[in-house]
Amino acid sequence: MTSVEMFDGAAGFLDAAAGWLAIDPVLTTVVSSVAHRHVDAEAAGRGRPDHPQWWMAARDDSGDVVGAAMRAAPFAPYPPYVLPMPDDAAAALARLLVDRGEQVDGVNGALPAVGVFADEIAHLTGRAVQTREHTRLFDLPELIEPTSRPPGTLRAAGPGDAALCADWFRAFAHDVDVAGGRVPEAGSGDHVTLDDVLGRIAEGTVFLWDVDGEITHLTAQSLPAFGVVRVGPVYTPSEHRGRGYAAAAVAQVSRAILDAGHRACLFTDQANPVSNRIYTGLGYRPLIDTVSLRLVRG
Repeated sequence: MTSVEMFDGAAGFLDAAAGWLAIDPVLTTVVSSVAHRHVDAEAAGRGRPDHPQWWMAARDDSGDVVGAAMRAAPFAPYPPYVLPMPDDAAAALARLLVDRGEQVDGVNGALPAVGVFADEIAHLTGRAVQTREHTRLFDLPELIEPTSRPPGTLRAAGPGDAALCADWFRAFAHDVDVAGGRVPEAGSGDHVTLDDVLGRIAEGTVFLWDVDGEITHLTAQSLPAFGVVRVGPVYTPSEHRGRGYAAAAVAQVSRAILDAGHRACLFTDQANPVSNRIYTGLGYRPLIDTVSLRLVRG
């Protein structure tokens, strides 16, 4: 049997779970990178967010960490993110949240653990599980350079680009749903603030494709966590699509990640054949299927 250990802050969670997270740092990239970002925010004295937040480590009978989850998403319905863990741990986490009256209307994460968690929540609360989005995690063992290159150059975004970048970060969530044949959720992307984007620009993790002063594309990345950097979002506005900007930008960003000695990974929407074709053409290989689920009244 496994036990569930909850943490209010990311620092305590990382103290407990860092060793497990580092075993497969591509698989754990979302939780690891978000946890490190929260630790940095706490160290800088920035206030805690007003949305639900917790961190969880699953332990086996010997006390070793065998799984993890978090609730730190800044957007509605504030879905927990569930990493691989034993089924009994995923079910135990669901029961704990229901017992303490925590509202869970959605969950994201790796299969099959995320499905076990959602099914237990649904069983205990009289709801049904609906799949909103099938996603897939890829890593990059070796980059395949694009055979052609569009005009322009990739450059780091600067403070003067922040308003445009914020608009494109918000538009990304909407356009991903449309491209995947889904109705965009109300307020999708609204959680992205200008300060958020300025922070990412200051980190040097936002890049723009510039064609003679016209910005045609954005590719961003995470900061490294356990030697892994996650590429995304990758966004080209509709009027500039189909010209190779995404492939060229992701290739350059990925090359820089690899040259720095890190591993590169990214997520795709399985319903979007264009993005999947671009990334596999660059050498990205699928690792694990992930999913975004919603809990609804029958």
